[in-house]
Amino acid sequence: MEIIIAPNYEAMSKTSAAIIAREIRRKHDLVLGLATGDTPIGTYRELAKLHKDEGLDFSKITTFNLDEYLGLAPLHRNSYNYFMWENLFEHINTSQHRAFVPQGNTVDPEEFCAWYEEQIRKAGGIDLQVLGIGRDGHIGFNEPGSSFASRTRVKGLYEQTIKDNARFFEKEEDVPRFAITMGVGTIMEAKKILLIANGEGKAEVCQQFIEGPVTSQITATALQLHSYAIVVLDEEAASKLKRREYYNWIRDNKHIVQKQIGR
Repeated sequence: MEIIIAPNYEAMSKTSAAIIAREIRRKHDLVLGLATGDTPIGTYRELAKLHKDEGLDFSKITTFNLDEYLGLAPLHRNSYNYFMWENLFEHINTSQHRAFVPQGNTVDPEEFCAWYEEQIRKAGGIDLQVLGIGRDGHIGFNEPGSSFASRTRVKGLYEQTIKDNARFFEKEEDVPRFAITMGVGTIMEAKKILLIANGEGKAEVCQQFIEGPVTSQITATALQLHSYAIVVLDEEAASKLKRREYYNWIRDNKHIVQKQIGR
């Protein structure tokens, strides 16, 4: 994994947006996996700005969201579909027909999950998958104990996840107890992965998934086994890393390697 430590949330958002923009410019029909939550809002804001100010073109990309609450209709204010349109899709020139978000109110979740996997395959697989991380180390809604071979499926949510997400609802009792989520195996098939995290509350789990042992109890540790994973943290989220000086040295001297290989 490449670890990039940014000084603050704004810088983290700019850095992660620049990475995504670079991939879109390299491949105009990029297949992009997307995440929701507080963390990527700044990144999506920066992408919308790049579209407005620099003409970053999203018209040919295809997007697949990681997850959705089971039982919520797409237009529900707490659905992740609503979140994506409010925070990104309405502000760029994406095609509605190429923006895939799991359907929380599907009448047959198992059949839908199989269909979602098939759409990813038909698109040629995900080129770049954007991830956040939960305080218990989950990616997507792959809670502790999820198999690294898991595919898109319905997953029950841990109590910690429900408590963490209660701030988006009127009361904790309103938080759905189940979600449709890409599996760890699905995520790991992405050609490239970008995980972003911010805040002191994520510091411990970031240290664990970056520097700790690989374990299904912290599903983000699977990224240690990926061939191309970039992690962008702000200073607070990086505050408990034991090898942060090394990560910073690599960041500051990366140009030397790029020069030597002629990039």
